[in-house]
Amino acid sequence: MVHGGPGAPGEMAPVARELSACAGVLEPLQTADTLDRQVQELKKVLEGSGDLPIILIGFSWGAVLSFIFASRHPTLVKKLILVAGAPFEDRYAADITETRLRRLGEAEREEALALMASLEDPALADRDGALARLGELMSQADACDPLPHVSEVIAVRYDVFQRVWEQAAELRKSGRLLEMGKRIECPVLAIHGDCDPHPPEGVRQPLSRVLSDFRFILLQRCGHRPWIERSAGDEFYEILRREINEAGRGQ
Repeated sequence: MVHGGPGAPGEMAPVARELSACAGVLEPLQTADTLDRQVQELKKVLEGSGDLPIILIGFSWGAVLSFIFASRHPTLVKKLILVAGAPFEDRYAADITETRLRRLGEAEREEALALMASLEDPALADRDGALARLGELMSQADACDPLPHVSEVIAVRYDVFQRVWEQAAELRKSGRLLEMGKRIECPVLAIHGDCDPHPPEGVRQPLSRVLSDFRFILLQRCGHRPWIERSAGDEFYEILRREINEAGRGQ
């Protein structure tokens, strides 16, 4: 299970607990502050598991990191499952922030805008706290019909978020991120919610052009985190269990 963020590990903990009933689960926490070092960090954890190749399930930023990892180390990955991934081409990312802001109430929208502005201020002392609060607001906008839940993000680190995402954004802008898909050898499944502010077509269209074994599942009435959604959570877990079982049988 590869967490989102970057710089906000922990939110996939409920998924890890649920799937631990049917398979062994690793939940590595990304702490490195560069993209290359996050790939190396993940490689070290996986190689230490002694059970390779492995199924990688990456969420949001974790989907991008898992995609990059599978392209650099294709023999270590048996199957790649991308959950609510960020768009793989810049043109699909332009409206994400605006969509999120439109979904917030007036007070929350004003607070979010103020937090975004404060993060641009070099004098801001508590960047981690500001980013954490902004993440809480964006999580509200990301959900469709969520069940009651508690955030399990362990810690938010602005320095990791800024440096790693800056590097990933440059890869995407240049087209090199998508090009990496041509080196992925394993089956790839993308799972996405129809209400996710990250547009489904930003994953489906680009990846269908570069991956030789690619499937896409669109969950209905589902936001960015399928496991908290009232209408989609059960189907999400059913899909993951099926994919894990099929990989275990060598299918």
